Parts: sequence; C-alpha cells; structure tokens
Amino acid sequence: MKLLNVLLSILLNVVFSITIVFSANAEETKKSFSYATYFVCETENEKTIDELIDKVYSPFYDGAVKDGTINSWGWLAHQTGGNWRRILYHTSDSVSQLLKAQKVIGERMSKAIGDKPDALARGCSTHDDYIWQSVTGSSAVGTNMPRGNAGLSTYFECSFMGEESSDEIFKNHFAPIYNANVGKGKLTSWGWLSHVIGGKYRRLLTLTAEDYDDLLASQENILKQIYDGGDNKHAMEFVRACTSHTDYLWDIQKETP
Repeated sequence: MKLLNVLLSILLNVVFSITIVFSANAEETKKSFSYATYFVCETENEKTIDELIDKVYSPFYDGAVKDGTINSWGWLAHQTGGNWRRILYHTSDSVSQLLKAQKVIGERMSKAIGDKPDALARGCSTHDDYIWQSVTGSSAVGTNMPRGNAGLSTYFECSFMGEESSDEIFKNHFAPIYNANVGKGKLTSWGWLSHVIGGKYRRLLTLTAEDYDDLLASQENILKQIYDGGDNKHAMEFVRACTSHTDYLWDIQKETP
C-alpha cells in the first residue's frame, strides 16, 4: 500500500508539472495586438474633442468591449513630447480582428449618429496609424495591476537586422528589472511592443504609473540599473540595435477595461 501511495504521489507530481509547462507555453504563445491612431490636432479644439470622446465615442467602444468585438480601448492626451496630440487605440487577438472591429464600430457609429464630420475630424487634421504586437510586459508574467493615470511611451527606430535581438534582450534581461519596479509608488504596468504596420518606429516601450512623479522616478531607477550596472553588455547591444528614440508623456483619460 505504501508503494502504491508513493507511485500515485509521483504520478500526480508529474501531471502537475506538465500542466504548469503547458500553461506557461500557452501564456507565451497568446498574442495581443493594438491598433493605435496618433492624431495631430489644433490645441484650441482639444477640450471639445475630449468631450466628444467621453460622451459620444465611449458608449460605442465600451459596448464593443462588452460584446467581445475588441478586448480593450483607450484615449490618451498629450502632456509632453512631439507633434502627436491624442491617441485612440483598441486591442484584439489578431490583426484581422483589429481591422474587423474598426469597421464594425464605425458602422455602428455611422448608423446611430450619422457621417457628418465631428469635432475630431474637424480639429485633428492629420493622423498616423500603427499596429503593434505585444512582445512582453508586466501582464505577461502575472503582474496584472491596472494601468495608471500617467503614461510614458518611447518610440524606437531600430535596424531590421537588430530588432529581433532587442526583443530577446528585453524578454531575458530587461524584463526582471522592469518587473521589480512594478508596485505601490512605482510603475503600475509596462510593455514592450513590436511594429506590425505603420511608420518609421519599429519598437514601443510603454510605462504607466499613478502619477508622473512615480513614473519618472521609476524610469530613472530602471535606466540606472540597466546602463550603470557592472555588466551592461546587453544594454550596449540594445543601443546598437535601436539607435534613436522619441519620448512622449500621456495623460490616460479613458481606458476600458
């Protein structure tokens, strides 16, 4: 009987271990994509545009999350950075689903409120579209704190030959440092995304925190750990792959969920 119990215990441990492995692999292979529209707007119109998003657009996008058309969406406002003034984004599990969702939401809005140019169309004369794929980040390793109110986006220009190595560096060497800086008074989330469709930027690093003090203090601490450490060969390899970048600070006005 004792031998049988031992064998059963071993068998259960093996099954449990296999289950963990398969669960981890499933988490690693699950993909997430974001469709982001970066608007260039006249600053005097931005308050009216934000009100339009809050009162008119939000119900349609919230409804799309609720019925599974999209996984999430958000509206971000420029705080510091370049020419982009607003971001409207939505997420899904594939590029195809992103594009279908865009069409579905557009048709719903057109049917309900018509096709006349609204404050967004009148106030934001140009835009850039990007589709990003999530590579790694706090949510990928079980750090599932909600995103904060303050965001930092760093858009990288990387070489085609080196951009995949930058992904490996982030996943294997930088991620533990970023994860260690997630928590109360630190970051609330971070993510590393790769270019699928869009302009010149090939990689995107996103950080959020409850406020800009926490955000910028965490960023400074992370950069010191990465670049001022005793062995910074991975940092130097990353810099060779991604040679320039542009930073933006964003007020995260709306995000669901």
